[in-house]
Amino acid sequence: MKILSIAFKNINSLKGENFIDFEAAPFSGNTLFAITGPTGSGKSSILDVISLALFNQVPRLGKISKKEIREKGAILTRNQKEAYAKVTYQTNAGRFTSSWSIEVNRNGNLNDYNMEIANLQDNSILDLKKSEVPAKNEDLIGLNYDQFIKSVLLAQGDFAKFLSAKKEERGELLEKITGTGIYRQLGILAFERFKAETSEIEKQQNEIKLISSYLLSKEDLEIFNKDLKEKTAKTESLQKNLKLIDKQLELKQSIKNQEKEISSLNEKEIKLHEQLKEFENEYGESLKQHEKLQPIAEELHTWKRFKQELEDLKSGLGKTSEKIESNKENTINFIQQVKSFVHEEVSAENLKEKLSDFTEKIRKLQEEKTSLGRDYKSKLQLFKTETRELNLEFPENDLKLGKEIFRNLKAEKTQQKKQLEVDLKEIDKQNLASEKNRLKTELEKSHVARSFSEKNLQQKQNQLDLKKEIQSLQPELESLPKIVQEEETLLISLKKDLEILQLKKDNQLKTAQLEDLRNSLKTGEACPLCGSHDHPYSEHLPDFEDDLAVKISAKNSEIDQHNTKLTQVKSKLLHLEESLKKYQKQLGEIEAEITKNEKDFKQKYPGFEKPEAINWETHISRLNTNIENLEFFETINQQLKAIESGYPILEELEKILQRGKLLQQQLQEQYSGKNIGEDSQQLMDRWNSLNQEKKYLQEQEKEQKEQLQQKSKIYNELREKLEQQVLNKNFECLENAYHSLLPGNKFFDLKKQKDDFLKQKSIVETEISTLRKQLKEIKENESKRSIDDLTTEQKQKQEDFLSTQSNCEELRRKLGNNTEYISRLKNLENQIAEKEKECKRWRLLNTLIGDRQGKKFNDFAQDLTLSQLIYLANIRLKDLSERYKIDKAIDGEDDGLVAIDEDMGGQRRSVKTLSGGETFLLSLSLALALSDLASRNVEINSLFIDEGFGTLDPETLDQTLDTLEKLQAESGKTIGIISHVASLKERIGTQIQLTRNGQGYSSLVVK
Repeated sequence: MKILSIAFKNINSLKGENFIDFEAAPFSGNTLFAITGPTGSGKSSILDVISLALFNQVPRLGKISKKEIREKGAILTRNQKEAYAKVTYQTNAGRFTSSWSIEVNRNGNLNDYNMEIANLQDNSILDLKKSEVPAKNEDLIGLNYDQFIKSVLLAQGDFAKFLSAKKEERGELLEKITGTGIYRQLGILAFERFKAETSEIEKQQNEIKLISSYLLSKEDLEIFNKDLKEKTAKTESLQKNLKLIDKQLELKQSIKNQEKEISSLNEKEIKLHEQLKEFENEYGESLKQHEKLQPIAEELHTWKRFKQELEDLKSGLGKTSEKIESNKENTINFIQQVKSFVHEEVSAENLKEKLSDFTEKIRKLQEEKTSLGRDYKSKLQLFKTETRELNLEFPENDLKLGKEIFRNLKAEKTQQKKQLEVDLKEIDKQNLASEKNRLKTELEKSHVARSFSEKNLQQKQNQLDLKKEIQSLQPELESLPKIVQEEETLLISLKKDLEILQLKKDNQLKTAQLEDLRNSLKTGEACPLCGSHDHPYSEHLPDFEDDLAVKISAKNSEIDQHNTKLTQVKSKLLHLEESLKKYQKQLGEIEAEITKNEKDFKQKYPGFEKPEAINWETHISRLNTNIENLEFFETINQQLKAIESGYPILEELEKILQRGKLLQQQLQEQYSGKNIGEDSQQLMDRWNSLNQEKKYLQEQEKEQKEQLQQKSKIYNELREKLEQQVLNKNFECLENAYHSLLPGNKFFDLKKQKDDFLKQKSIVETEISTLRKQLKEIKENESKRSIDDLTTEQKQKQEDFLSTQSNCEELRRKLGNNTEYISRLKNLENQIAEKEKECKRWRLLNTLIGDRQGKKFNDFAQDLTLSQLIYLANIRLKDLSERYKIDKAIDGEDDGLVAIDEDMGGQRRSVKTLSGGETFLLSLSLALALSDLASRNVEINSLFIDEGFGTLDPETLDQTLDTLEKLQAESGKTIGIISHVASLKERIGTQIQLTRNGQGYSSLVVK
């Protein structure tokens, strides 16, 4: 993961918009840079921008919400209405921009913040809710927020505390720094799970003790079983006696019910007798009369029906005669109506002929009028078609005005044509189509030529710009090789001086080591090493240089400074040479393209020799004007042709209109209706209707007379037959006999009602006889004891039965509970055995890692993490200083971390005894180690280190910066250092400088 750029607006004290591009100069040439400025100027706010845009969190505040901003006055610059933070970064998944923003609405309240991620490969916004953005960034980067601020944004304060903390405090700090608090949680969970498992077993064991106290003894069990057997036998005997008593009581109740039912039936019999008597009094005579007439009842009804029908036929015949007279009168009136319609005399014989002739006459006049209308519309449409080029609003209802408009329009178009002939004097007006095509082709070529001219001018401008860039690089390209040569020569000289100093130091050491041998030399005796008899230095030793170590250290420092400068100069020279090659390549490509384009243009458009010298706007405007005039000339010609074609059509339209007016006058004089066909057909239908009505009425009258004659004959025969029969049955006449008949089904209803009374009476008599016989049989088996005696005995035995049965149920309950307790005990013992097997692993896990606070497993895990962190820190510390190593304390030492001093023969020292600068070096190595640890599975190419450099002496500061430069050179990381140390500002050329402007605001400059 590499941070490519950051952009922000109104974040903390940094008012306004700011943009830092780590891919552009000066960062592209040197990716080690410093963020400098006085305290409170907003240096750490730049790091806040990064974490805010990615995770909506900042190290000093945690998660950010509008409530946090409003209550703490954080993030949003004072008195500003909006703020945003954007970070563009690159991972294996591609390039992305993550942004965070917030603003104040028009009511003066903060809106909720917004977050989004843009994919720069396809310039799309990822479809995410704002709450999903931090998790998506975590997925793309491969680091969560805690890992990110420990591997990318490194603050020294936590590590300085960590170095000197006691073991207990160090565990808490390590847990906080590495985010490994999960091991404490696992230890607590193991303890709680073991406790939960064992507590369940304890509950079950307590339950076994409780159940055991409820079990019956062997003696009680035998007594309860014996007692239950005896009482069960007693209840069975009592139950049999109760059933006998119940049967006797039921028998007595049955006798009582039978006697009551017999009494009820006697009352019912008396009531039925009275109802039958009432029925005979009310309907007896009517039924008797109807029964006498029942054999001829149907014939009497037929006689009555025929009589009514004859009366109806006589009435209908009278009405038909009235309708025939009405038809005659309507026919006379209708003939008079048709006479008025056709305007001539009409009779019943010739009415249809006269009406048909008149209709045909009117229809011919209408058809002629319609034909003229179609001709008029056809000619008018032809006129519109011929004159469509004129776009003329023609007054169709005033042909005279239309002809006048036509004459004026012709004069106007003729004048316009003469003017255009003058304007187009250079155009061949006999070949307008070819001339128009020629002009359009020339216009199209002119547009392409202008585009080429503009593009060619732009390329030539780019050519000049590139030449200027190349010229601007030349001074440095000429001077930098000389500087490289000078530095290399100087380094050779410095290294020779260093060798001389080192040789002097070695000689002094050797000389000091031969002191015992010199003391044994005697004058006149040969030296065992060189054989000389003179020993001038046996007593008088040569003078030693005491400051050789200081000189060697200074010389090494000087060599390091020049090495650094040489590396920077070579890097810059290489960058300039690459830029020069790139510019020269681009220049060659542009020059080749200019030459090719000019050659292609001359071949394709030979008419434009110097396209840059042509005024393209004027040239193209002239061509457009000629094309427009040519098209207008064509339009004028077409319009004049339309006028010539349309004028004769106007003459014909005028003639058709005059003939139509004459026909309209003739029609209005003879027929004022709207549709002669419908009017004529209605009259014809009315005539036919009157004739059909006349025919129908005549036929109906004839038919009614015939029916009257036939029915009168049948009626007379039936009357004569029935009159004798009713007299024989003692009725005065037919009418008297007919009225004696009961209406409808009333005879059958009354007869059925009488039969029902007789049937019910018979049934009641039979039931009384049967019940009396049954009662006699029941009384033979009846007990002599009274109901009260039986009831008293039943109640006593029932009480004994319930009491004994209750005792049995209680005994059964106790015995059942005892059986259930025994079964429950067995189940609990089996469950405890199973849980003891399952609990074995939790007991073991609790023994290994569990305790109430999770301290046991957490200490073990933190010890492993600390060992790995110290191992990685010592690798980084070796680059910073070969003097120290970090180690854990052993028995007998202070429980803080220990520094091993290699210059003091491996002496172990408490880190509390280290100076501020030494403490910073160890803290920095731990911070870099944690970054290595956190980014082991993720490639981290951006690193920001916050403060701590102020405690270093100049030599150590240089050494630390050399290490960071080496780290940057080896890994290609972009490394930013936040500090206000003046010497650091001088050492690092690329800087983001922050200055305070007053009123609590700051500004930012990249140098």
